Amino acid sequence: MSSLNRQRLSLKKFVESNNFQHFLIFLILFNAFTLGLETSQFGKANAGILHIIDTTILVLFSIELLLKLIVYRGHFFRSGWNWFDFIIVAISWAPTSGALSVLRAFRILRVLRLLSVVPQMRRVIGALAHSLPGMASVVGVLSIIFYVSAVLTTKIFGSHSDSNMQEWFGSIGASAYTLFQVMTLESWSMGIVRPTMELFPLSWVFFIPFIIVTSFAVLNLFIGIIVDAMQVMHEEEGKPKKTIATKEDMLILEEKIDKLNQLLQQQHIDNKRLL
Repeated sequence: MSSLNRQRLSLKKFVESNNFQHFLIFLILFNAFTLGLETSQFGKANAGILHIIDTTILVLFSIELLLKLIVYRGHFFRSGWNWFDFIIVAISWAPTSGALSVLRAFRILRVLRLLSVVPQMRRVIGALAHSLPGMASVVGVLSIIFYVSAVLTTKIFGSHSDSNMQEWFGSIGASAYTLFQVMTLESWSMGIVRPTMELFPLSWVFFIPFIIVTSFAVLNLFIGIIVDAMQVMHEEEGKPKKTIATKEDMLILEEKIDKLNQLLQQQHIDNKRLL
C-alpha cells in the first residue's frame, strides 16, 4: 500500500474519531453563542472581536469539509448530510455587504449542523423523513375533513347576518381558518363555540365531534406514525450493516495475503531443511 493511501487512511480515522466530532460540536455551540451575542449591547460594542471569532470558526468549518473531501473524494457528495453541511458553509461565505447584507442573518443556520454531527439528532430527522409518506396520508384525510366541515359551516352558520358569523364563517377560507383555531383548542369554547350556540343552540352537535376527530384522533396519528418510524429505524440500526470493500481495503487485504504466503513459503523451506 502506497504512502498516500496510508495517509488517507490515517486522515479518515482522524476525521471519524470521537475527539474530532466532539470538537465540531463545541465549535457549533460556541458559534451559536457568539452569533446570539451579536444581538446584545455587548456584542454591538465588540463587533470587531466577534467578527474575527466568526470568521475563524467559518475557516475551521471549511477546513473540516476540505478534509472530508480529501478522505471521501467522490463519495463525499453521495451523502445528503454532507450536502447539507456544504450548503450551509457555502451560504456563510456569501458576501454580506450592500444588497446582500440580509444574508448575515442566515449565519445562524450553522447551528443546524448539529443535526448532521450528533447521531441522535440524525436519527430523529431520519425518522421524520421516513414518516413523511404516512404523514402525507394523514394530511390528506385531515384536508378532506376540513373542506367538508368548512363547506357545511359556511352554508349553515355563514348564512346568518350576525357580524361574528360573517367574520368566522362568511366564506370557505374564513370557515377553514376558524375550524383550524377550534382544532388547536385556542379559545374554542368562549371565543367561537359559545357565541355560535347563542344563535344556533344545536351547533355543539357539529363542534364536539369535529374536535374529537381532529384534535384527539387524527392529530394523534402523526405521533403514532413518527414513533413507529423511529422504532423501525432503531431496528434497522441493530442489524449488521453490509459494507462494500473499497480499493484501499483490497490493497490492505492483498498485502496481508502476500505476507501470509511469504510466511508459508519460509515455513515450507525450513521444514525441508529439517528433513
